Amino acid sequence: MNGPVDYHVKPIGKVCAATGEPLTPGSSVYSVLVEQDGESVRLDYQPSAWEGSPPGTIGQWRAIVPFPEENKPKPLDAHTLLEHFQQLLEDANPAQEKLCYVISLLLLQKRRLSLDGTRLDGDIAYLQLSGSRGEGPFEVRDQQLTADEINSLQTHLVAEIKTAA
Repeated sequence: MNGPVDYHVKPIGKVCAATGEPLTPGSSVYSVLVEQDGESVRLDYQPSAWEGSPPGTIGQWRAIVPFPEENKPKPLDAHTLLEHFQQLLEDANPAQEKLCYVISLLLLQKRRLSLDGTRLDGDIAYLQLSGSRGEGPFEVRDQQLTADEINSLQTHLVAEIKTAA
């Protein structure tokens, strides 16, 4: 008995597979996954050009062409985040502790920092961190933030770093 097969489907295309005409954001399309030359390929069709599933179809579905995300913030690179993190630690400004904590979480996600342990000072926990390239050690107070607080601080961080760049 074979297990499930994983297919990696690319995002919706920019043009109709049949006509070559641009796909209009907000419009409906027929999308198919076909086997071509041993590879899975996604094809998207305008409804007026749809003639049914092409040969080699693995799956089909309807989709809506997304609108471009013009104001979508670009992800911050780990190097820039680490520089900002180190600067915040050097400044030792208590008003920036929450932001420093959020940056440390982002750097942990990006595997640019690793968690070496925690230290308790009374009821206060501190994350003990080191950089993947030998930076540190660093110590950051665990801020016990909610998801909303973290999202808000991430938005602030993106704006702050973009302004400084």
